[in-house]
Amino acid sequence: MNDTSPQPLRIGVLGAARITELSLVGPARTTGHRLVAVAARDRSRAEAFADEHDVERVVDSYADLLADPEVEVIYNPLANGLHGPWNLAALAAGKHVLSEKPSASNAEEAAEVLQAAAKAGTVFMEAFHYLFHPVTRRLHEILASGELGELRRVETLVAIPAPGDADPRWSLPLAGGAVMDLGCYSLHAVRMLAPWAGGAPRLVCARGGERPGAPGVDEWLDAELEFPGGATASARCHMAYDGLQMSCRIVGSQGEAFAPNFVLPHRDDRVVVRTADGERTERLGTRSSYTYQLEAFAAHIRRDAPLALDAEDALATMTLIDEAYRAAGFEPRPRTAFAG
Repeated sequence: MNDTSPQPLRIGVLGAARITELSLVGPARTTGHRLVAVAARDRSRAEAFADEHDVERVVDSYADLLADPEVEVIYNPLANGLHGPWNLAALAAGKHVLSEKPSASNAEEAAEVLQAAAKAGTVFMEAFHYLFHPVTRRLHEILASGELGELRRVETLVAIPAPGDADPRWSLPLAGGAVMDLGCYSLHAVRMLAPWAGGAPRLVCARGGERPGAPGVDEWLDAELEFPGGATASARCHMAYDGLQMSCRIVGSQGEAFAPNFVLPHRDDRVVVRTADGERTERLGTRSSYTYQLEAFAAHIRRDAPLALDAEDALATMTLIDEAYRAAGFEPRPRTAFAG
C-alpha cells in the first residue's frame, strides 16, 4: 500500500525567541512537522535552542537559513521591526513564510511584502492563530446563524501587564507599541466580522497614551470603528494593564456572545451566549490555537486547502493600524534601518 499522507513541512526558524516554544515547537511536535534548522545572532543561543527543542541543526546566520535548500518554510518570530525585512528576504529566496504579526512595520512595507509574495508564488501568512481555534469559529457561527439578530456592536480588548523597560516591544526603532503587539488582534478580530456587517469597518476615531520614557511609543490605544451596515466597534489595547484581558463581545439585536479569552483560548475556552431564552456556556476545547494554525497552514501548502489569511489581509490590517496611530496622534512605525 502506498503512503498517501502529506509530507511534513520542513521549517527553518529565524532567531531563538521565547514565543517559538508555544507558537511552533509544540504544534510541530503534535502535528509531525520538522524543525530542520535554526539561526540566531548568537550561535550559542541557537545551539541551546536546538538542543532544548530538538531542532535538527544550527546554521550560522539568517542568510544561511534562507539559502538552505532543505528549508521550505521560514518562521519569523523576530522583533516587530524585523518582520518586514526578513519576510521580504525569505520570499525573495522562494520560501513559504509564516510570520508573527504584524507582517511589517507599516502599510508601505506591508505592500512590499504583498508584492513579493505575488512575485514569489509562495505562501505567506500572518500568524493570527486565534482565527483557527473553535472559540473564534464558534463566535462566527453563532453570529451567522441569526441567533443574535442583527449585529449592533463589537467590543474587543487585548491587554497585558507591562513588559520590562528594556523589552523591544517598547522600542520605536524596532516598531514597538501596544497596537503592534496587542491592538493588531483587537483590530483584526473586528475586521473579520465584515461578512455579517455589510463590509469592512472604517476607523471613526482613536485616542491613546504614550509610554513614559519611550517617546512615540503607545502604551495604550482605543479605536472606534463603524461598519457599512451601521454596527459599531471598539478595539482597545493596553500594554501596561493591571492584569491580562483578551476578550471579545459580539452584541446583536436579540442577544450577545462573549469570549473571555479569544486570543489564548487554551487558557479559557468559553463562549457565553445570552439571549431572551437564557444564558448558556459552551466549551470549545483547550487544544492550542497555534496547533490549529499550523495544521491549516500545512494543509494549504500540501493540499491547497482554503486559507483565511494571506499577504493581502496583512496589508489591510497594517493599513488600519497606521490609520489608528495617526488618529490617536502617533506616527506609524518607522521601518527598521538595521536588518542584518
